[in-house]
Amino acid sequence: MKKKWKIILIIVVIVFAIIIFLAYRAFHMILGSEEISGKLDKIPSTTAEVVPLTKGIADWPCWRGSRLDGKNVTTGINTDWTKGLKKLWQADYLCQGKQTATWSSPVVQGNRLVVPGRDEKNDLVFCINSETGKLIWAGSYPADAEIGHGPGSRATACIDSICVYTFGRSGDLACWSLENGKLIWKKNVKDIGGQEPRWGFASSPLVYKNMVIVKGGGKALVVAYNKINGDVLWKSMEGDAGYSASTLVSIDNDLKLLAYHAKGLSCLEPENGKELWRIPWETDHGINATTPLVDKDIIFHTAGYNMGGQAIKARKDGYSVLWKNNAIASHHSDPILIDGFLYGYSGQSTQNKGFFKCVEFASGKEMWSSGEIGWGTTTFADGYLLCLDIKGNLYLVRPDPAKFIKVGEIKSALENVKNQAWTVPVMANGKLYLRYLQTLVCYNLMP
Repeated sequence: MKKKWKIILIIVVIVFAIIIFLAYRAFHMILGSEEISGKLDKIPSTTAEVVPLTKGIADWPCWRGSRLDGKNVTTGINTDWTKGLKKLWQADYLCQGKQTATWSSPVVQGNRLVVPGRDEKNDLVFCINSETGKLIWAGSYPADAEIGHGPGSRATACIDSICVYTFGRSGDLACWSLENGKLIWKKNVKDIGGQEPRWGFASSPLVYKNMVIVKGGGKALVVAYNKINGDVLWKSMEGDAGYSASTLVSIDNDLKLLAYHAKGLSCLEPENGKELWRIPWETDHGINATTPLVDKDIIFHTAGYNMGGQAIKARKDGYSVLWKNNAIASHHSDPILIDGFLYGYSGQSTQNKGFFKCVEFASGKEMWSSGEIGWGTTTFADGYLLCLDIKGNLYLVRPDPAKFIKVGEIKSALENVKNQAWTVPVMANGKLYLRYLQTLVCYNLMP
């Protein structure tokens, strides 16, 4: 009998330990913050003289690039990775403090690279010389923030001529001088009825004409501010904001605004915010976090949690569904359209197990699926996809609808990745920029 009770006690202890472990994982995924580890430098001094603004031939001024499609116009890249890529510079100071995780990707115009950061009390903004890695200017403002997946920014900044716009996880939309970092204006969407989603505001600012557009949620689901002075031009709809960036679609040669929020995809008049139609698309936890992909008047949108993806043909008065399936069910990794085929990751972002897929855009037919490169994010230039998995490994893939072709790889292109490297890789003017929390690495992509 004693042996029997001893076995039962051991089983109870094991079951209890498993429950505690699963509860901890659930807490971490919902409310926990990724802890900063590895090298963490102090913020360096800014350059003595502010260097003049320049523009490049292949800039990356906003989320998904200048054409909002995830493609950069850089050409002539090095495709022989047998000896790796040359690292030009590295910054290890974007997050200041153990619980200050920040995810925003960088934006680049000429010699200016802008990327948000965070310390324990403030949202930070850094402007770095994209060529040398030297800090040109740094800005900050105090912002109270929750810690679920870190208090730092999720949204990527947007450069518009001589200004740059940032949007913090607590709802602060700020306009800065790109030249010297002067704070021109700052507004918070909560002041006009916005409501912060569980994991923070995440819609990267979209500049359209005289407007800068973000999603505020609550009673200001979508908001357009005057990009010059920050005045509210219009606010539209009510509901949960979701985590996706807004984008544009051309319908009968007339641009409309697409806002992917927690309940679905809305098409709006960008001039006044009037909702024209809506596609219901509601996931677990209200997580629509990818960016709608647009090709003329055809829109593809996708989400995780077994929702899959859907292609629709847009009209001003509505839409028609072309196809819907689970070929690509992406948590928050945007597919890229190349020569009539979608290429991208499918699956959840919490583990490095997923599928990189090719899907025929016209029909939704899955051409192939590969589990060889884990789960991650991707960008495109010069006929190649650059894919970064969540462990910091980098892959060069040649898009081909017939088969998966991995041309090269660099293990640990981002070093000391302890959590998930969720930030999308960015290419601009022949350089590759990779971010993981406090670290930003610049590689030369040219031969």
